[in-house]
Amino acid sequence: MPVKDCTSGFKCFTRKVLESIDLNRVKSDGYSFQIEMNYRAYKKGFKLGEIPIIFIDRHSGQSKNVAEIVWEHYLLFGA
Repeated sequence: MPVKDCTSGFKCFTRKVLESIDLNRVKSDGYSFQIEMNYRAYKKGFKLGEIPIIFIDRHSGQSKNVAEIVWEHYLLFGA
């Protein structure tokens, strides 16, 4: 997908995109929900744009859920 960070940034979907995705089949939640929605829109042929955001209050440390997000995505969509 032509997105550098699928779990960050402002998300905006047009009505046409949302109507084309079977929302009852969306399986994920949290950060992986963002990945799945981007993926489903991309697979339907819609253009994806990205407006990065910066988390000012994070000065050090690591996200505690990266492995969980990757694993969930793998289970949902495969390699």
